[in-house]
Amino acid sequence: MKLRIFLSAVALSTVLILSAQRIQPRFSEVYSPDVPATAQLCGKTIDLDRSDLYEKFDRELTSLAYTHGTTMLMIKRANRFFPEMAPILEANGVPSDLLYLACAESSLNPRAYSPAKAAGLWQFIASAAKEYGLEVNDEIDERYNIEKATAAACRYLKKAYNRYGDWPSAMAAYNGGMARVAKELDAQGADTSLDLYLAEETTRYPFRIMAIKTIMENPSAYGYYLRDDQLYQPRKYRTVEVNGPVESWPDWAAKQGISYSTLREENPWIRAKKLTNKTGKTYKVRIPAEQSMSRKSAGTRTYNKAWVSR
Repeated sequence: MKLRIFLSAVALSTVLILSAQRIQPRFSEVYSPDVPATAQLCGKTIDLDRSDLYEKFDRELTSLAYTHGTTMLMIKRANRFFPEMAPILEANGVPSDLLYLACAESSLNPRAYSPAKAAGLWQFIASAAKEYGLEVNDEIDERYNIEKATAAACRYLKKAYNRYGDWPSAMAAYNGGMARVAKELDAQGADTSLDLYLAEETTRYPFRIMAIKTIMENPSAYGYYLRDDQLYQPRKYRTVEVNGPVESWPDWAAKQGISYSTLREENPWIRAKKLTNKTGKTYKVRIPAEQSMSRKSAGTRTYNKAWVSR
């Protein structure tokens, strides 16, 4: 009897060992992304040989390279939004690399809203938005207006640059505030925010923008492979000016031949089902062309050929 129990125990142990061997998890290979020797940002070459700069850049590059869904969507969305945003930056005398600041702020999600109540692609809080000329109330929130919010962000960044003479510092100010960065540049005897000891989020911010640029200029080098038909395509619109009240945006949309959902998706700055507009302000409402709402008929336009690798 004892022999049978012993043999049964041995057999059970053997089965468990074999089962464990069969279900041993297999891990995917994970590679650390290569950090370039230098990074280009707003026409300036940043040498990453210094250990602290290397490690700060590496942290952001590694994080972005392995945040697969968010980074992939950011590239796809950029094909829709960069063609409109880039000319606004150029017209305002702001380097095109500041497009990547919007990526850092919102991952180019046009409906982004943070726990700190920052909104839109450029993540303005309400007070700053109003200071830079954007309307924010229960019916209208121009933080979600891509054209107006981009121009407002340009005004902020130019003001910061004129104060510091350094774009990384202007970027840090966008995250941490102009006065705070100015105070620390003076207190720490530094010429750029890259040399400052700041709150961690603000310290990381310019490096995150550099890392986003690095990946988006060559996505396939970091394992991101896209076809041109997978990029989100820019919309074609006709614009309707509204300079009076609107009793019902759903009814107004129906008269334009679109749904209320489409109206809100293409004009996310509309925040209610009506518009009081007592002052008679003119609002430009985008009505998407039917052709551009169809993947079959819209065609493909690729803003940056480096985004397409297959």
